[in-house]
Amino acid sequence: MKRWLAAIPVALLVLFAGLALSQLLSPKKGEFERVSRAAPDRPFDTLDDGTISFSPSPGNETVVVNLFASWCAPCEAEHPQLMALSEEFPGRVYGVLYKDTAAKGAEFLERMGNPFARVALDPDGQGGLDFGLTGVPETFVISSDGEILLHVAGPLGTDDVKEVSGALRAPRN
Repeated sequence: MKRWLAAIPVALLVLFAGLALSQLLSPKKGEFERVSRAAPDRPFDTLDDGTISFSPSPGNETVVVNLFASWCAPCEAEHPQLMALSEEFPGRVYGVLYKDTAAKGAEFLERMGNPFARVALDPDGQGGLDFGLTGVPETFVISSDGEILLHVAGPLGTDDVKEVSGALRAPRN
């Protein structure tokens, strides 16, 4: 009779593990994503010895903000996509140099080409955390009032560029 009492904790553990697994495999929409949030309300120093903020966005228009680093191989891979966005939307693509030095960032942009209207500096990574960065590269589309409209984690692909372009073209109220 005492053997079945020992099986109760094991059965409860199996039941709990099953419930946890079912929640992980089928989360309700919105549990792991935030559809809309504000861009960081902080000034960033820039490569050109000024400051910039993204809430509200520069020029009070919808802009793209790409977080990148000179040491990031995927950042190099996505760079042609950023150059194309910059050509299509001049003055509306901005960069944030994440956990890197200004000298190395300037060297990277000299070698690869500079698609950015301005480059903000984030040497300690706090600005990236404020954006909700999970790892470079990541791209954000920010509305004129500083709302993050779109977040692309990882390097931009062709479909991502279409989505970003659509967000930049969309009229905002």
